[in-house]
Amino acid sequence: MTQVTHAPSAVDDREEATSHTRRGSSWTLLALAVSAFAIGTTEFMTNGLLLTLADEFTVPVATTGLLSTGYSAGVVVGGPILAALTLRTPRKRLLVILLAIFIAGNAVCAIAPSFGVLMAGRFVSAISHGAYFGAAAVVAASLVPAQRRAGAIAFMFTGLTLANVLGMPLGTFVGQRLGWREAFGLVVVLGLVGLAGVLVLTPADRAAVTARLRDELRPFRSLPVWGALITTAIGFGGLFASFTYITPLLTTVTGFSPGALTWLLMVYGAGLVAGNWLGGRAADRHPNATIAVLLVLLIAALAAQSALAEVPAAAVVLLFVVGAAGFGLIPPLQNRVLAVAGNAATMISTANIAAFNFGATVGSLAGAATLGAGLGYTAPGYAGAVMSLAGLAVFALTARARTSRRHRPAPAPAGAPEPAMTRR
Repeated sequence: MTQVTHAPSAVDDREEATSHTRRGSSWTLLALAVSAFAIGTTEFMTNGLLLTLADEFTVPVATTGLLSTGYSAGVVVGGPILAALTLRTPRKRLLVILLAIFIAGNAVCAIAPSFGVLMAGRFVSAISHGAYFGAAAVVAASLVPAQRRAGAIAFMFTGLTLANVLGMPLGTFVGQRLGWREAFGLVVVLGLVGLAGVLVLTPADRAAVTARLRDELRPFRSLPVWGALITTAIGFGGLFASFTYITPLLTTVTGFSPGALTWLLMVYGAGLVAGNWLGGRAADRHPNATIAVLLVLLIAALAAQSALAEVPAAAVVLLFVVGAAGFGLIPPLQNRVLAVAGNAATMISTANIAAFNFGATVGSLAGAATLGAGLGYTAPGYAGAVMSLAGLAVFALTARARTSRRHRPAPAPAGAPEPAMTRR
């Protein structure tokens, strides 16, 4: 019997090329996520080493707390400035430069002879943080079709989410068992792994970068852009009004023992991971509805967390829900600023990362203000709910506003993945 063979058709070639493109995009997103994990680990790690560092440098614990505050300041202030200075840098090269700065900053921390040098190293690391996540979000979105962009951004941010769940405890464990310098050394190693992944797996820019600062700043005149940034800052910031003081709430009000905090925070971390994934998936289908629903859920969960704080079972469930709703907002909010920014995405994306950190700082201060007023450990949750409610109001007022036609990206062919980069 004669065997009939068919020559490969154009359709077969296209399907194979699409398969290769998808596999390549997945590996690139993994490299971006690994780098995000390293950055997230160093961001949160010092929270578990405050006492160790206070003893090492003979400073008050309140002073070591500035390592977190200073880091946030570096993200908010330094990230946009660095993004503005590197607008014309090809994105792959920019990611490499930013990771190199991050590694250098943590290396300085690892060998710091004084608290001042340690603070300086943290600030340098933070500058690269804001610019990295801004650029990485743009790269992640460029790798996939428009209808999958929120999911791609969510995958990249998975690294940051896992840093909350795994990276911070790992860094704290190493710092307490081997030494705080070794903990920063671990971050350097993680950063090198991420850098190697970006070098090997991230595609090179397909075309020359022609961005101009004037063009990148023009969208900031737009109401939808400011609506998106303010929604991010105060809508997401409500989460941190509560979470900053969650451990005394759980031990003092709910009645859990300090030994239970480890598994309780793991429940919270599981909510972060689940929310980040589900938020990205949902936002690809219904972007505005996803933001609105998650903000409503976060408001309700924060209020319930305070109202039911004396009920242990409710406290555990609400830990998961608050984490899921809060971190579920990250992919759709980041995707929203890219949508309203059009072609001028780099500065807007980085500004939104700064808005996340600004919101976290404001939320923490709002929680502290309620405690300073003597309102008790349930008050920060209510303060967070009010913040997120304000974010929902801003979103409702600006969600339907149209951005200027000249800032909208040119439509891609139907079904095209709209890649901005090509593998080299």
